[in-house]
Amino acid sequence: MNQKLSIDEYDALEQLSKLPRNTKPNACISRNAKRLCGIKFMTYRKDGTLELTETGRQTLFIKQCIDGLRAIANDPEVSLPGPVATFLGKKAHIEVNVETGKMTITQRGQECLADIDAQMVQGNK
Repeated sequence: MNQKLSIDEYDALEQLSKLPRNTKPNACISRNAKRLCGIKFMTYRKDGTLELTETGRQTLFIKQCIDGLRAIANDPEVSLPGPVATFLGKKAHIEVNVETGKMTITQRGQECLADIDAQMVQGNK
């Protein structure tokens, strides 16, 4: 994720991903469309409606994985969407505790979160 997106821009991507085809976008999507189209996270179809690009879908998925990792770190009771849980499990960032049956964050997952937090601190300087 080379582009720094605001919370509102991430929200617009999320809303667009759930928006049925040929439906008019809401104010959040419309407000962020120009910038998100400019950085190629969404694009206009020939009929004038908006859609996510592959880059937009990947960025949204990465954010969902990071948010899921943080959620598991804070509360093992949290249930993650299937694709996010599968991805984090395959990458050995989370695992199921055999005793409790709940997801726990692994050492690798903790290191990944620490690295992300360090990058965010550096980016804010």
